[in-house]
Amino acid sequence: MYVGIDIGGTKTLVAVLDEHGVIIDEQRFETDREYSKFLDDVSNSIPKLKIQDFAGGAAGVPGSLNRENGIAIKLGNLPWRNVPIQKDLEDIFKCPIAIENDAKLGALSEAMMLKDEYNKVLYITISTGIGIGLVVGGAIDTNLGDAGGKTIMLEHDGKVEDWEEFASGRAIVARYGKRAEDIDDAEIWKKIASDLAKGFIHLVAIIEPEVIVIGGGVGSYFERYGDFLKEDIQKYKMPVVKLPELIKAQRPEQAVVYGCYDLAKQKFPHAYTHN
Repeated sequence: MYVGIDIGGTKTLVAVLDEHGVIIDEQRFETDREYSKFLDDVSNSIPKLKIQDFAGGAAGVPGSLNRENGIAIKLGNLPWRNVPIQKDLEDIFKCPIAIENDAKLGALSEAMMLKDEYNKVLYITISTGIGIGLVVGGAIDTNLGDAGGKTIMLEHDGKVEDWEEFASGRAIVARYGKRAEDIDDAEIWKKIASDLAKGFIHLVAIIEPEVIVIGGGVGSYFERYGDFLKEDIQKYKMPVVKLPELIKAQRPEQAVVYGCYDLAKQKFPHAYTHN
């Protein structure tokens, strides 16, 4: 069996997945801002699971990683810094654990479902922040940084800002006083799409993906702004760059934990035979 740990800024999901990637049990709890208490909560979740014996797993981390040493350097809204998260989780679960940036795991999950159609998949998750992951040939490209939309500097309202500052879910709430799920006004969605398009075309020009998959909380409402986004991106069309397809994530809210399964299966292919 595999264990997937989706560590979010507010909630953490610990899931048991079988050899087919089916979630057979799970536990959710608030992500404690104190790292030692978070580890205690992870430990306390295991006795509540139907299966507590694992041969491999993976964890999605919302921030920057030192993959070679298994260290989470900086974790978005969480105050943890330079924590040995891989070793700590391996000690808790008594099995090898792979760690990866959460957006990259979301990218892997979505790309694996599209592997027969596309080789180069760019995944953009728009939630509180903006995460970015690239998968080529079924493998995560770790050369693409972990900081997501914070690293993309763009002109907006007469000044240069990072893309996440004006286009993320947090920015949408700050500007319009509503979460994506509560916005039905087409004019608002046109403005949101315009802000998103600036970052999309920047990434398209650099990466040249075959398809862009849009996930996260805002991604769940792709039907409300997808046409606007496509129209805006067409305005930036360049002769030497082919514009990719834009599609909604198939599992916009669960992509990370399924990506944990996909990565664990790649890293530890015989884990499911352990039980």
